[in-house]
Amino acid sequence: MQLLTRDGCAVCVKVHDQLAQLAAELGFDLRTTDVDAAARAGDTAMRAEFGDRLPVVLLDGREHSYWEVDEARLRADLAGR
Repeated sequence: MQLLTRDGCAVCVKVHDQLAQLAAELGFDLRTTDVDAAARAGDTAMRAEFGDRLPVVLLDGREHSYWEVDEARLRADLAGR
């Protein structure tokens, strides 16, 4: 699972903390990507696509949710993998 975020985003911190707790409980890997840092490194695609609605949760490379975590849906989707 990947969380797209940016520095200074309070909602991003909240979502990260929620996902970190779920990762510890359910045993999935959580990667966090700062879209602004990625853009400075040359990868501007994520910021261009998702930059105005962060945080974004990607599951298997596809958008699962943004701005908040739908925990029930996420649990169901992880169970169905």
